[in-house]
Amino acid sequence: MTRITNLYTDGACSGNPGPGGWATVAYFDDGSCHELGGRDGATTNNRMEMQAAISALEFFVSTKQTQQCILYTDSEYLIKGITQWVKGWKKKDWKTAAGKPVLNQDLWETLDRLDRQVQSQTKVPVAWTHVRGHSGNVGNERCDTIARGFSSGQPPQLRQHSTIEASEPSPVQHLPTRLVPIPSPPDLQIVPMIEEQTIHPDSNEHIPREVRVAHLHHLIDTLRIADEIAKGSYLIASSELADLMDINASAVTSRGDRWAWRNWIVSRVRREGNQILWQLERVDD
Repeated sequence: MTRITNLYTDGACSGNPGPGGWATVAYFDDGSCHELGGRDGATTNNRMEMQAAISALEFFVSTKQTQQCILYTDSEYLIKGITQWVKGWKKKDWKTAAGKPVLNQDLWETLDRLDRQVQSQTKVPVAWTHVRGHSGNVGNERCDTIARGFSSGQPPQLRQHSTIEASEPSPVQHLPTRLVPIPSPPDLQIVPMIEEQTIHPDSNEHIPREVRVAHLHHLIDTLRIADEIAKGSYLIASSELADLMDINASAVTSRGDRWAWRNWIVSRVRREGNQILWQLERVDD
């Protein structure tokens, strides 16, 4: 059996909430890879990051791997959630420290179950590993391409591993080498790569109403927090601003020194040590 050496995952979203895509790339010890991807017409970036990890763990389990699962992601939200926060959430019956329902509980419960299932199968915990996004890492960049493609409704051709048997494993090359499509492993939900796909980017009818309402509540809370930051002239770090906007920290710094976000102008103020501090200024039309 060929062994999975590394798993890479990523999620993307246009609008946040908006149409999103997720991607998983599994690299094998024979130098080949297996790519998975899918989309959601109305979702958030965090949910797509989580769905990508769910897909990765499901694939890992379905191929009956016995070595440690090493999963790379550029989402700190995902890593902190599954390795730290989920324990407290479960103890508090899926409530935050403020007593509010945990966002994305459905996906967190699935991830927690799969995380424990993988550990039971391999006898060691999943190695959740952070990789900096858009830093030239081949696995991360490929996942980003796939996720963005699904998000925009123009998914790329997925490369898929033709067999899980290898005569002589070769050193891992982090480059896709097999282009032979195979049936999807059992129990995986993968959006098919066909032109007749009929999911509309602006349609959210397939999302349960309670989930859509929860997204709206989360959005309102986010906007209120941003307003309080602006009114108080508070300075926040790039990582804090990224958490507020629900994006990667690298996406904050790559936008420049002054730019618009919803009802605010975001301005770079100064650097303190390794942190860049930002200020929000409310702009009403």
